[in-house]
Amino acid sequence: MDAAGQSWPVRLFSKSVLKQRKFQEITELLGETDHLHCLDVGSDNGVISYFLRKRGGTWKSADLDEKAVRSIRELVTSDVFQIDGRRTAFHDNEFDRVAIVDFLEHIHTDREFIDELFRIIKPDGELILNVPHLKNSPLRRFRLAIGQTDEKHGHVRPGYTLNGLMALLAEKFTIVSSKTYSKFFSECIDTLITGGVNFLKTEAPSQKGPLVVGQDMHRHAKAFRMYSLIYPLVLFFAKIDDCLFWCSGYALIIKAKTNKSHLTDYEQRQTQTSA
Repeated sequence: MDAAGQSWPVRLFSKSVLKQRKFQEITELLGETDHLHCLDVGSDNGVISYFLRKRGGTWKSADLDEKAVRSIRELVTSDVFQIDGRRTAFHDNEFDRVAIVDFLEHIHTDREFIDELFRIIKPDGELILNVPHLKNSPLRRFRLAIGQTDEKHGHVRPGYTLNGLMALLAEKFTIVSSKTYSKFFSECIDTLITGGVNFLKTEAPSQKGPLVVGQDMHRHAKAFRMYSLIYPLVLFFAKIDDCLFWCSGYALIIKAKTNKSHLTDYEQRQTQTSA
């Protein structure tokens, strides 16, 4: 905690237009979570997990990388698990809501993981899925040219289209809403910030790419203060995205419902066994 009583992930979140927008999009699709049992997967340094838990309900969190799991656990303290993108230790039909935040693009086993999500979500449960939106834009080509590659971000694939997600979810989930967000100006800001983080961090990236943790915040406190001074300008440029109504965004988010209610008990057992 700092002198103002805020932990470093909360301070960082308060100056990140992309994290704030991501949280907004996720919560709009999640709806109210009071009295629900929920899971979030892939929530970076834990700040998304932290704010989701403050909205109500009981939550569990999970991620791939030991460093990411440790960072999440430091912030939310309990019910944080390390998973491998295949089978989890969660029970059948355990969760009312599951939010997958920038996780599928980090695993080779995305189809296996969708099968696993089908197993652990209740028959009337809902899945919120946030992924990079696959688009071959000049900005993406520029990022690749300056070394901001998928490999550096820990991505095993560059992203998904809506049709690609529909094919991946197949018969197990039905997409009920979708949208893209984070357009050109927001992604330009992210490109600059990522460049700065890559310059400051010397250790090898985690499975989730460059991960900013408390040690980094203390080590580069002066750089964070300088960024805080220009944050109003950053926020202004991010707001210009709203004018680009004809463009798709660089992030894709969907809400899907399980198709379990349309299956017989026998078919559900067979599907879960094959998963």
